[in-house]
Amino acid sequence: MTSSWSRGAEFYVQCALLVIGIVGTATNALILYALVASKQHTKHLLIVHQNVLDLFSSILMVITHSAKLCDIHLTGSVGYWLCTLLLSDSLMWWGTIGSVINLAIITVERYLKVVHAVWSKKKLRSWMIYSAMAFVWIASFMFNVAAVFPTSGVIDGVCYAYTIWKNQTVKMIFFVSNFVLFYFIIILIFIICYWRILVVIRRQARVMAAHSAADGPSTAQNLSVQMQSNVIKTMIFVSAFYAISWLPSYVYFLLVTLSPNPTISDDFFYYGSIILAFLYMCTNPFIYATKFEPVKQVLLRLILCKNISE
Repeated sequence: MTSSWSRGAEFYVQCALLVIGIVGTATNALILYALVASKQHTKHLLIVHQNVLDLFSSILMVITHSAKLCDIHLTGSVGYWLCTLLLSDSLMWWGTIGSVINLAIITVERYLKVVHAVWSKKKLRSWMIYSAMAFVWIASFMFNVAAVFPTSGVIDGVCYAYTIWKNQTVKMIFFVSNFVLFYFIIILIFIICYWRILVVIRRQARVMAAHSAADGPSTAQNLSVQMQSNVIKTMIFVSAFYAISWLPSYVYFLLVTLSPNPTISDDFFYYGSIILAFLYMCTNPFIYATKFEPVKQVLLRLILCKNISE
């Protein structure tokens, strides 16, 4: 692999990720405004929290890749902290991994509210939701700190992040556990929970159809089921897009861990998989904008008001 090709490709990837971060910051901020304006922040705390995490990651992506493009020469303790916290992408990964954990928590919450509706009404409390949100930030931070500090350092003014491993076995254990925890188990949660949710919703729809035929339609009940179904569909789209966008990245890291001798094609696959993975944060808001009806209505009003004022 020629170093000039690698450096040139890395520069363009940094620029692409910077653009993705800027777009992600703008779109996530807009969707967060729409969630608050539509008063969904009181009804769907975890979904709002998901948007906050994506916004946090997008902002850190802008800061991180702006710093990388400046090509700062690192020295002393300041250089070390810049390397481990910023240039290593550690702070950005803090929000990114938190977003993944939060997505799984949303799935479990939806599962409990739909499949075990009676139990959730009696047992599920607001403090549990807030505790889950706090756990997301703490767990993600601890995982990143445990990974970045022992494996990162500054050599000749250059930051080497996640590259200083005791041996190949420790490196393999880390990347395999990362794949299992934040991809395999998460996807398994999506599949099991949303499959059970869809089964229950279809059964409820059949029961409601039978009651409507016998007693006449109930507008309030139909609206409630429709809103619930709308939220479920939105989160299924978000979950499916996570599964698709992050798969190439995890496949790449597993292959490199098993065969740590990269070629030009491996490098090309790496850059492509990273861009696809981080597009997830940038495009997530478009799913909310098109699938989540309250958000969609607020955005439509903003567009209509702008057109009228012009």
